[in-house]
Amino acid sequence: MGRRKVEIKRIQDKNCRQVAFCKRRKGLLKKAKEISILCDVDVAVVIISNRGRLHEFSSNNSLSGMLQRYESHVDAEKEINAEIQVAEHSKYSGFTTMGELLQTTERQLEETNADGLTVTDLIHLENELQTALIQVRSRKTHLMLECAKDLHEKEKLLQEEKKHLEDNIVSIKKNTKVDEMSDLPAPHIICGQQRVTLNFL
Repeated sequence: MGRRKVEIKRIQDKNCRQVAFCKRRKGLLKKAKEISILCDVDVAVVIISNRGRLHEFSSNNSLSGMLQRYESHVDAEKEINAEIQVAEHSKYSGFTTMGELLQTTERQLEETNADGLTVTDLIHLENELQTALIQVRSRKTHLMLECAKDLHEKEKLLQEEKKHLEDNIVSIKKNTKVDEMSDLPAPHIICGQQRVTLNFL
């Protein structure tokens, strides 16, 4: 019989939660050690329990060194992204239409060799295309909403015209019926004339 699948949610029982924490913590640290040995990579794991107790593992026995490497890597990425954003803003702030932006990106792709581009150049092009794509999608959504609004207004006008025509038809039918009845002679007058004629005879 296979193992029962455990539902991933908070364990309500305190004792069961503590037992699960101990077992899974040991398993996680064991897996971290195994991947560091098998793949020859630096691994660091930090676990803080709900009681505030710290559990850690570092493959090179220097967790602080690993954290410093992580922080320096994050700071370097932030600086690169900031430089890219500043360069893009200064380079493309003069473009007023997305067509100009797309033409410039296409021209750069045609003039440059993709194999000779650096990572920064490729990031530039990716961001340019992403910006153009966002503008195109925004314009498309705006046009679709305007079209739907126009269709709704036209449908509303057609319904009002249809109701007006139906009211006119009903009014015309009523007037026609009244005119036809007014052209007929009154029955009581005819009967009275016949009565007078009979009495005279």
